[in-house]
Amino acid sequence: MNNQPIVKQDNKILQVIARIEDGLLVFMLTAMIILAGLQIIMRNVFQSGFIETDSILRVLVLWVGMIGAVVATRERRHISVDVLTRYLSEKSKQYVDVIINLFVAVVCGLLATHSMRMLLVDYTEGSIAFSKVPTWLLESILPIAFSIITLRYMMFSWVSFSNLIKVKSET
Repeated sequence: MNNQPIVKQDNKILQVIARIEDGLLVFMLTAMIILAGLQIIMRNVFQSGFIETDSILRVLVLWVGMIGAVVATRERRHISVDVLTRYLSEKSKQYVDVIINLFVAVVCGLLATHSMRMLLVDYTEGSIAFSKVPTWLLESILPIAFSIITLRYMMFSWVSFSNLIKVKSET
């Protein structure tokens, strides 16, 4: 199975996108660590704390998790179970790779669609998460991340299918 990252050194657009993803991930993870550390110090030393820090940290966990999933997909370092593929021939592995990539693309596409529907419900209802921050804004990472993952798996499917056709034409 092809587990090579899709980002190529010569593709500047994909490099910029990768840097933005990495930068967001580092920024949010750093913010989480700093906020959590400050909250612990404030509670234990000064018997106080910031009111909304716990809510912000929960949202940051969601965002870090989803951006981390996008980065893991880009690098082809997502969770996979390769028990069955160990026993398959190279040709069979290529077929399985196409099927798995298409399946993941469909599932993530459905998740993107339904998370967008959830976001639109929260937007039309005007629900507030905390401190006048709208819920839809905080959960906007869900349809964005699932859409990016869907597109990447569609690209993986296309690459796998193209490799399969190329191997067939060579034989």
